Amino acid sequence: MVLLPLLSNSSLPTCLKNLARVTLTRDFVRNQYIHNLPPTILTKIIGNNKGKAFRKDATSGSGVQRIVNFVSPCLREDLLCKASEPVRDCCHKVTIVGAGMVGVALANSLLFQRITSHIAMVDVFPKKLEGEGMDYSHSSVFIGDPKIEYDTDFCVTSNSKVVAICAGVKPVKGETRLDLVKRNTEILKTIIPPLVNYSPNAVFLIISNPVDILTWVTWKISGLPVHQVIGSGTHLDSARFRYLIADRLGIAPSSVQAYIIGEHGDSMVPLWSGVNVAGVQFRDIIPNIGLETDDERWYEIAKHVVKLGAMVRCLKGYSNTAIGLSAADIIIAVLRNTQAIIPVSTLVQGHHEVCHDMFLSLPCAIGENGITQIIRMHMTEFEKKAFQGSANAVYNAQKDIKVG
Repeated sequence: MVLLPLLSNSSLPTCLKNLARVTLTRDFVRNQYIHNLPPTILTKIIGNNKGKAFRKDATSGSGVQRIVNFVSPCLREDLLCKASEPVRDCCHKVTIVGAGMVGVALANSLLFQRITSHIAMVDVFPKKLEGEGMDYSHSSVFIGDPKIEYDTDFCVTSNSKVVAICAGVKPVKGETRLDLVKRNTEILKTIIPPLVNYSPNAVFLIISNPVDILTWVTWKISGLPVHQVIGSGTHLDSARFRYLIADRLGIAPSSVQAYIIGEHGDSMVPLWSGVNVAGVQFRDIIPNIGLETDDERWYEIAKHVVKLGAMVRCLKGYSNTAIGLSAADIIIAVLRNTQAIIPVSTLVQGHHEVCHDMFLSLPCAIGENGITQIIRMHMTEFEKKAFQGSANAVYNAQKDIKVG
């Protein structure tokens, strides 16, 4: 027997003492690295039993009972040799506030396109939030092993590079984006201060509606420099505009250059003066394009764009995929410092004779610190008046909002 020489060996007490020391060391290491997590919604389903040791030899198929009476080693300690402390928050961390349809669509866009490998999600509904977070975590091996964090506590958002605000109440039937402003302003008053506290250097991207007013509210509440606060604005409207033009021509939407500026809403302004394909200006072919006098009635496309958001919501119950992708496109510009020109909501006071302290969409260059340049658009007098009318429509809804 192998044990007989050991039992007769005089060094047995020393061996036992060393074994005890190793066991105590492993227990200490295990306590350092393994923490008891707080109970989740699964606790009632699974129970608190963490599992029992096997008492039966699973390989022999016999009824022989094996009693295991020793402390198992710490697998993590035996497997891994720590060389340095891991970085907790990477330089491209994105926080998504609101795990509703839009928040989930944005997370899908960021993770599936591998735009970032670290997202944090915050929501007031813990069950929904935990379900979404678990679903993404279970998908890790398919999407590049991202770090997924989710919590109802804002501390999970610390050191974010971008904070995307998707939280807000849904519009009811017959309610416009501007009607939402007072209810969603109260939400922002609650969530913006702690978010800024945890990520003071982040670029804040506002997606909730009415986006122009809520971006202004966020800027006022946060105290951040204006370039760090961006509204998703008319980026999606411009994409819809390009799609409809391309569809009529039978070419790719990405080959059409066209912008919509102003309000993300009923008073949005299509810039027909700048629409072109391969540098060929539409106005050079049809001088009155976009006007009511246009015999080809291209102006109907812009009117259709205004209705598309409501149409999608009516058909499927909500609108999320396109806005999630458009917001992700803005986030790409920030994380990769591309200086891409994107029509987003920014402070327009002093631009195109707008005197009010307010946010509307204009084409902007976006980089690591947010907006770096605002394009000085050369508009027709008709377009300029339409832009000023859009400003007045938004300001009339904004002027009674109290952010102090």
